[in-house]
Amino acid sequence: MQRITGVDVARGLAVLGMLTAHVGPGEPGDPLPWSLAQVVDGRSAALFVLLSGISVALISGGSAPVAGVRRVQARAKILVRAFLVLGIGVAVILLGTPIAVILPTYAVLFACATPLLGADPRRLLGGAVAVAALGPVLHVALQDVLGRLPGRGFTDLLVGDFYPAVVWFAYVLVGLAVGRMDLRDRRVRLRLLGAGAALAVVAHLASALLTRALAGDPALVALVTTEPHSSSGLEVVANTGVGLAVLALCLIVADAVPALVAPVAATGALALTAYTGQLVVIALLGESVVWQPQAGTWLAFLVVTVLACWTWRAALGRGPLERLLHGLAARAADVSPDVLPPRDAVPAARD
Repeated sequence: MQRITGVDVARGLAVLGMLTAHVGPGEPGDPLPWSLAQVVDGRSAALFVLLSGISVALISGGSAPVAGVRRVQARAKILVRAFLVLGIGVAVILLGTPIAVILPTYAVLFACATPLLGADPRRLLGGAVAVAALGPVLHVALQDVLGRLPGRGFTDLLVGDFYPAVVWFAYVLVGLAVGRMDLRDRRVRLRLLGAGAALAVVAHLASALLTRALAGDPALVALVTTEPHSSSGLEVVANTGVGLAVLALCLIVADAVPALVAPVAATGALALTAYTGQLVVIALLGESVVWQPQAGTWLAFLVVTVLACWTWRAALGRGPLERLLHGLAARAADVSPDVLPPRDAVPAARD
C-alpha cells in the first residue's frame, strides 16, 4: 500500500475529531455554531469513512489500478482487513461504552468496495450521487420495516441511526474515486480544495433555506437538514465537501512542513489502534467521561493519544492492530500461479 503523509494526517484528524465528539466539552445541541461538538460531530466519522475509500484505492494501485492476479491479491487483502476490523468492532461494542462504534459499519463498507476496484472514477462519483440521493429515502423507508425483524445488529448496520450503510456508502465511493487521482499533483489538490469548499457551502446554504421553507413538516425537514448523523442527502454533500477540503489542506501542509504534522500523521497511521484504545480507556474510566465531559479530560485524551502514537510509530513502526491486519492480509494475498507438471508427465486418460 502506498503511504501518502497527507492522507495519514487527515486520518489522524478524523480519529482526534471522533475522540473529541466522544469526550470533548460541549454538547451536539449547543446553540453556538463554533462549539467543538458542532464542528466535529458527524464530520469526523464521515471523513474517516471517506478515507477508507482512499485506502481501498491505494491498496489496489492508486492512480494506476492493478489488474489480473494483483487485483485478486488486493481484494483478498481488503476482505481480510474488513473481516478483522468487524471482529475488533464487535469486541469493542461488548465493552458496553455509551459510544456508537463505527468499526462494524466501516468494515462492511470497506468490503463492499471490493467489486469496484476496476471502476472508472466518473462512474464511482455517479454512484456516490445516486447513493446520496436515494440512500436517505431508503433509510427512512426501511427503518420501520427492518426494525420489526429480529437481529438488531444487521438492521443497525444497514439503516441504523448513526452510520447507515445505505447512506454512508456514498463516502466510500467518493474516496475510491479520489484515490484514483494523482494525490501528489498540486493541481489535483487545488481542485479538491475548491470542489470541497463549494460543496460544503452550497449544501449548508441550501439546507438552511429549505429547513425554513419546510419548517411545518418535520418529515421533510429531516430529509434536508445537515444536522450531525441526520443521514440526509444534503448532510452527505456537506460532509463530503468538508472531507475533501480537509484532505486537500492536509496534503498541502504535509508536503510543506512534514515535521510539524508528524505527530498527527503518526496518529493517522495508527488510526485503528488509537480509536480502539480510546474506547478501552473510556470503558475503564466509566460513562461519566462521556456524559459529563471535562476540558481537562479531553485534553489528556488528545495529548496521550498523539504522543503514544508518535512514539510507537518512531520506535516500532506499525501499530499493534495495524501489524495484525497487515500480517494476516499479506498471508491471505500470497497468491502465485500453480506450477503444472510437464505435459509428457501427465498420464493419458483411459477410455
